[in-house]
Amino acid sequence: MAGDTARAAAEWGGVRAAGQRASDLELAIRAELVARANALIPMLSANAGATDLERRVVEQNILAMTQAGLFRMMVPKRYGGYQVNLRTFLDVISPIAEGCGASAWVLSLINNAAWIVGLLPEKTQDEILGADPNARVAGVLAPSSDTRRVEGGVIASGKWFWASGSLHATWGMLGIIATGPDGKRTDQYLAFVPMSELSIEYTWNASGMKGTGSNCLVAEEIFIPDHRMISLTDAVEGRLVPPFPNEVLYRSAFIPVMVLALVAPQLGLVRAALRHTSELAGERNIPYTTYERQSDSPAFQLQIAEAAMMIDTAHLHAYRAADDVDATAARGEYMGYGARARVRAEAGYIAKTVTETLNTLISAHGAGSFADANPMQRIWRDANTAARHAFVLPPVCEELYGKVLLGVRRNITPLI
Repeated sequence: MAGDTARAAAEWGGVRAAGQRASDLELAIRAELVARANALIPMLSANAGATDLERRVVEQNILAMTQAGLFRMMVPKRYGGYQVNLRTFLDVISPIAEGCGASAWVLSLINNAAWIVGLLPEKTQDEILGADPNARVAGVLAPSSDTRRVEGGVIASGKWFWASGSLHATWGMLGIIATGPDGKRTDQYLAFVPMSELSIEYTWNASGMKGTGSNCLVAEEIFIPDHRMISLTDAVEGRLVPPFPNEVLYRSAFIPVMVLALVAPQLGLVRAALRHTSELAGERNIPYTTYERQSDSPAFQLQIAEAAMMIDTAHLHAYRAADDVDATAARGEYMGYGARARVRAEAGYIAKTVTETLNTLISAHGAGSFADANPMQRIWRDANTAARHAFVLPPVCEELYGKVLLGVRRNITPLI
């Protein structure tokens, strides 16, 4: 199956030449990748407890997602990837999260880093993906200031928190501060370094998303050549010209792609909670009432309906954002400032909606939700932890959008 889809992706141009609409093939590839993701749910669910306990995605999950081609979703077709659009990306990541939130988080952020690789010079892409089409990158945008300019690149030292997927990566992506002769900051870069030149400090001891291995990357006096660095400022503002302009995916707006990668797992987590609560409703009573089955209670029915509608709302916002990013890139345009701010606001709203929905479902399901043996407690911990990522904090995201709506251009972050 994997070979068939890889061949289909490689023949993309030929199919277009034969007269088939590109959207038909995109939908076919989406359907196949989604089917593969759904087929993994039982295995991922069975391993979710071990992933949580071991604080790393179990190797069976990593191997299965690799064999299904899911780590190559955002890899350029030139290297055997699928180069899917963001709508397809959401539809593949979310079912993985239905089985295991940590596995979906790692899959999403490693794919997101692969997308950033697609912005690099061709020489660097060859160095990373040409040498290994299955290369996996764990990335951190937050910078270390301990760098100095040398001929042909920089020497960097420091620690980078929190590199999700670091335990399964072959490359690291590091935030680097650039300074001028006077020592003042001039720019921020993203630098790509083989994991063999880095070490991992095991610092990820969070209560949620335990299995993501979001540890600290450590570098000591490593040389990073210029061709392995790109300006984060240029990427965010759309001034970075990808080496292959016809590859639509890599013309997408930078921060919107980042935030959609962060909310994609939450869509699957909340669906899993709804399914679990609904499936057991005919077997669980409501303690200290006459209801022997939760499903007979009008109050419970209302809670389920409310949760389902809130989940639909989260998905509609995610799909609108993804479709807008995809459509703007397809037109050869870079998403405007206001539209980018709205996507960040939508990401924050999705995170808030998911956590509120989970609270409703937890209340409906009952106090047993917090038993160690109940997957609801892990879903609740994972989603609440993911929702607190700095890029999707609702008050921050809504403030950014509110300033745009009111014409207040002086904003609190350039990461829009």
